[in-house]
Order: sequence, then C-alpha cells, then structure tokens
Amino acid sequence: MGKVTRSITSQKKGAKMTKIGIIICARYRSCGGGKCFRALRDRRGAFSIYPAGEPVEIIGYSSCGGCPGGNVEYVPAEFKKNGATTIHLATGLVVGYPPCPNIRHFKAFIETAYDLPVVIGTHPIPQTYMKVHERLPFWKDNAMADLAKPLLEESPEIQAAYN
Repeated sequence: MGKVTRSITSQKKGAKMTKIGIIICARYRSCGGGKCFRALRDRRGAFSIYPAGEPVEIIGYSSCGGCPGGNVEYVPAEFKKNGATTIHLATGLVVGYPPCPNIRHFKAFIETAYDLPVVIGTHPIPQTYMKVHERLPFWKDNAMADLAKPLLEESPEIQAAYN
C-alpha cells in the first residue's frame, strides 16, 4: 500500500490529522524550508514526536516578522483558522546567532492567546552549529540546551546530514 493510500485509509479509520503551522526567524525569511520538510517526512528533530504512520499536514509557514516578533501576534490566528493543532517555532530561532531572545515569550503568548501547543524546533540542529554553540556561554547560561532538548537527541550522523 502506497503512502497516499495509507494516509487516506488512516484518515477514514478516524486517525487524527495533526496540522502544523511553522514560524521561522525573519533573518531566514527567504528559507525554502527544505530541512524542516525533510525532518517532518523522516520524523527527525522536533518532528520525532509524531509517529511515522500518523498523517501530518503543514497548514502554514511564516516568519516571526522580525524583532521583536510582530507576526507572532497575528500569524497563529491564521494558522488556527486553517485548522492548526500545533505550532512549531523553527530550529533557526534556537541556533541562529544570536538565538531568538523572545522564543520563550513567543511560546507563552501563542499557548495563552490561541490555546495551541507550541513545540520548540523543527529539524535537528546541524552538527556544525552544535559544535560552535556548545562552546558559547549563552548555550548553558540561558538553558538553550534544555529548551532544544528534542533537537539534540539525534545521532551525530543525522546532525551532520543537516549541515
């Protein structure tokens, strides 16, 4: 049975479809999303929380709007109107330099204002970024490793594949 047939069959049996909105850092607003979409397909990084057989749909992809994140007030409303059940704050907000100083605020605001769960991250942290970030004091001082825990649970080989 092919993937499309399996998804349709799962939906017909009452399987719940997860619908995801992704918010990326405005510094990367021209990003095509390739690492995010590959990670979703392969259930890597923060997308590892979704079982491989569970149907998942991306219903929106937008930037935060630039510091301090003006779109975070409005974009989740559009996502929710389009059926979003979860919002992901992209990995670039975690490992861009400097990391987003507002990421925790974004998570709290979206969860409070829109009653949608927010997951920190999308694709695994690329190994090249990780090697540098581990040596920077903010990574430990700001508990970024705790915030990004699901992104760090990939093998070095997988992290290297996202360089």
